[in-house]
Amino acid sequence: MPLASSASPHVTTHVHTDGPIPGPHSLLTLTSTAYGAGGVVVGTFSANLRELPGATLHPVALENWRSRAEDWLLTRRAARPPGQVANAYAAWVDDLGGSPQFVVDPAEPDHLFVFWYLQRFAGRWPFAGLAPASATTSWAPAPCPLSGCRPADTGDRDAVAAA
Repeated sequence: MPLASSASPHVTTHVHTDGPIPGPHSLLTLTSTAYGAGGVVVGTFSANLRELPGATLHPVALENWRSRAEDWLLTRRAARPPGQVANAYAAWVDDLGGSPQFVVDPAEPDHLFVFWYLQRFAGRWPFAGLAPASATTSWAPAPCPLSGCRPADTGDRDAVAAA
């Protein structure tokens, strides 16, 4: 797949989950930042999602969230139905115009959860392509609203991935 032009909006994303894979486990938060030419922020999106019906909290994630009770409560505040959030997110991406590119860091599962939720609830992937995250780009990761996301913290995703 050809790399996107620098004029295309690039979207960085940060998620919190309650397990390693979507479906059996839920996406809890979705936060994205869109960057235009020159790395200028052109939009942001943030939402808390309700757990999927029948999904369970992964045991490793449970242990991690127990040590971050305040962060867990923040992920549950004003949580909306997954379908509502997925459709609002797809509309937000559409409103960016151009050919939005989803910035992917292969070491993080963010893209897997976002792809699954968009396909499941919005019925489509609104991005024109993928752009690799690299140190040579001007796109910063989407900011995390939780205290446990400090750089020294490995976060819930790493703990679950290690399971």
